[in-house]
Amino acid sequence: MLYLNDDTICALSTAPGTAAIAVIRISGKEAFMMAEAIFSKTLQDKRSHTTHFGQIRNDEHIIDEVLISIFKGPASYTGEDTVEIACHGSPYIQQEILKLLIAYGCRMATAGEYSLRAFANGKMDLSQAEAVADLIASNSAASHTMAMHQMKGGFSKEIGILREKLIDFASLIELELDFAEEDVEFADRTALSSLLNEAITLIDRLIHSFSVGNVLKNGIPVAIVGAPNAGKSTLLNALLNEERAIVSNIAGTTRDAIEDEMIIDGIAFRFIDTAGIRDTTDIIENLGIEKTYEKARQARIILYLTDLTDPHWSDKAVKGIALLRELEPREEKEIIVLANKMDEVSGSVDTQQIDARLLSISAKNGQGIEELRSLLSEKVNLGELHSGQVIVTNTRHYEALLHARTALNHVNTGLNDRISGDLVAMDIRQALHHLGSITGQITTEDLLGSIFSRFCIGK
Repeated sequence: MLYLNDDTICALSTAPGTAAIAVIRISGKEAFMMAEAIFSKTLQDKRSHTTHFGQIRNDEHIIDEVLISIFKGPASYTGEDTVEIACHGSPYIQQEILKLLIAYGCRMATAGEYSLRAFANGKMDLSQAEAVADLIASNSAASHTMAMHQMKGGFSKEIGILREKLIDFASLIELELDFAEEDVEFADRTALSSLLNEAITLIDRLIHSFSVGNVLKNGIPVAIVGAPNAGKSTLLNALLNEERAIVSNIAGTTRDAIEDEMIIDGIAFRFIDTAGIRDTTDIIENLGIEKTYEKARQARIILYLTDLTDPHWSDKAVKGIALLRELEPREEKEIIVLANKMDEVSGSVDTQQIDARLLSISAKNGQGIEELRSLLSEKVNLGELHSGQVIVTNTRHYEALLHARTALNHVNTGLNDRISGDLVAMDIRQALHHLGSITGQITTEDLLGSIFSRFCIGK
């Protein structure tokens, strides 16, 4: 990745391809001059945040009639002088304008370079910059809400306040080291212990929120599990309202996991149709069954399908639930038992043996499917999201918080064991380093390259 320099950069900021409108962004100290070189009007004497109609020309040849918006630094996305050209969305027009800009000295922007410049110019911190990428990738109301909250600086503010308090104490402990021979204490150990408990409580809450934030961001995995011919593929098709999986009365039709996603009440769910669980000598089918167990381990919710036409359905359901709970006993999973084919049986369903939420459905006829969708939505705890609390969605932030908590635990242990101030200060510096890496006070070129290279070009 090319790092910050004085180049003036340009790129297509809208999605590539044919569209009604396309936007080309120019950023850098020569942005206005380069735009004027191809535009029919002057720009440098115009007020910031104004839009101007005119023509893009290559000598006397008119390429397009466009609207150009100007943003004078530092009051722009990147903090630099910025020009945005709104042209017609023909790929030919887009390329001709970019070719002209390059001919006058612009360089094509690399992936994420606009956001990297915004970070370097203090327009946003690192966690806010990462939230820009999350906002672009958001595909549900929940993921959009989390990205917007982080982009507005909610997460950064909490980390910043905590970091400032720790810096104050660290400076006092460092001062003590300068007066080590006089045996002076500038830092109140009781107050530091109280701060540590407050910090660890906050970090623990943020770490815990990742289990919610990560699945809301990437989609909640829901595994559809059961015996062959229980109706798993039919259920997937019913949930998605399309023929996504092959349905057959031949046992063992599904050999591999089939995944698809849908939004329910603003939450993305990833449904996974798996191979039927049974004893078989078929090598390929056994591989599919192994994958079923793997997907069940990864799922947050398991839909366990049973066949009501089987007289022993409840006994098999009890055994199946026990097996699924043994797969990952350390992690609490939500298991919903679906008594399928209710349209083919008469009388009430005996639920006494079933130690899980049970819902009677007919995947074939669609009975109970809307109730199932509502139930899935209820199973997702959105309390933290609706309350406006910070929710961690980024794996890098999660790992940094884990390291920071470990360092603070060492500080706590050191205070209790009355170890020397230099060792306590070292552990506090470690915690500060990991917290600073979240917002960008502590960065390396490798870290920035890893983060911004995942952005799309033009952002």
